[in-house]
Amino acid sequence: QFYLVESGGGSVQPGGSLRVSCLGSGISLDDYAIGWFRQAPGKVREEVSCIASKGDYKTYEDPVKGRFTISRDAAKNTVYLQMNSLRPEDTGVYSCVAGRTGCSYLSRIYDYAGQGTQVTVSS
Repeated sequence: QFYLVESGGGSVQPGGSLRVSCLGSGISLDDYAIGWFRQAPGKVREEVSCIASKGDYKTYEDPVKGRFTISRDAAKNTVYLQMNSLRPEDTGVYSCVAGRTGCSYLSRIYDYAGQGTQVTVSS
């Protein structure tokens, strides 16, 4: 039984920071490209960032470049998304996905997905 579990969401004021985590259970995340997607109320789900399997290749969508950093900790089988200088428009449910075919802006091509963690940026 394989699943992904996100954690670390919460509420923060604009300009603050949060780190969300994606823990793999039953699978080695190192074997997969791991993507982070977010969905705000009434908006389309969008890719935020992705890290390729066993490599340094990382992608960031324009709205988060320079503010978000994706990383792996193989020993903990976890992928992190460090989010700095948060803005109200970063609010949404953040979900991680795992796929063998590489990074993609299409969440449906991934093999596994977590339930998500809520991030709220508000003053």
